[in-house]
Amino acid sequence: MNDFDFFTGTWDVANRWRTDFLDETSEWEEFPARSHASRHFAGGASFDEIDFPTKGFSGLTLRLFDPARQEWSLYWASRRTGTLFPPVVGRFTDGRGDFYGDDTHAGTPVRVRFVWSDITAHSARWEQSFSVDGERTWVSNWVMELTRTQPLTEPEARPAT
Repeated sequence: MNDFDFFTGTWDVANRWRTDFLDETSEWEEFPARSHASRHFAGGASFDEIDFPTKGFSGLTLRLFDPARQEWSLYWASRRTGTLFPPVVGRFTDGRGDFYGDDTHAGTPVRVRFVWSDITAHSARWEQSFSVDGERTWVSNWVMELTRTQPLTEPEARPAT
């Protein structure tokens, strides 16, 4: 249940997202962010707030581990809406986290996939993709490359397992 312990701390985030989240041919737009994450419930919960200064909004993610099901539920909220989006649910296997859920984007039902990968003590990658065809194809539409702003001491800086 300590899969998100690696995320504790402050991160510089290089973002790129598609100008149209459902169109794989749309242009990528790049912008910075800063995230601060904290660990709770002895590793069974994780919370982060992220600020996108050039976009004029911020958001937060609450991650909760269900020990009976051995899986995480991740909930995103944006200051723009003030509401929680439906969760994505999943787990880490071999250092990679895969999480899935259902939502809508611009009125279109989508299957959502979050992937946490390339996790080290100093960096990580998060990627969001949408499917509109029952997971046959995915459009990668938002990528975050995270770099820790200051090193943490062990065991705080452990990679996910």
